[in-house]
Amino acid sequence: QVLASLIIRLALAETFCLNCGILALDEPTTNLDGPNAESLAAALLRIMESRKGQENFQLIVITHDERFAQLIGQRQLAEKYYRVSKDEQQHSKIEAQEIFD
Repeated sequence: QVLASLIIRLALAETFCLNCGILALDEPTTNLDGPNAESLAAALLRIMESRKGQENFQLIVITHDERFAQLIGQRQLAEKYYRVSKDEQQHSKIEAQEIFD
């Protein structure tokens, strides 16, 4: 049901916002099992592929799921990603990361 809800939301966003510049998802794999997370990643890849010619399109995904990040982080569709972590003093640091094949 959770995956169906996410897919419906993505479909509505695609339908009603043809030239949207930003698609933001916060922890989209919460409560999804592995196969459903992979299906969501595949749907996002299709959206990214269809929008790669759109200059203002950005996909923002906030996730702790490294496997999901790897599934959607493909060099031909994204330039980089940002990793947020803590340093020794427990201060947050943000680092741009290159996407590797």
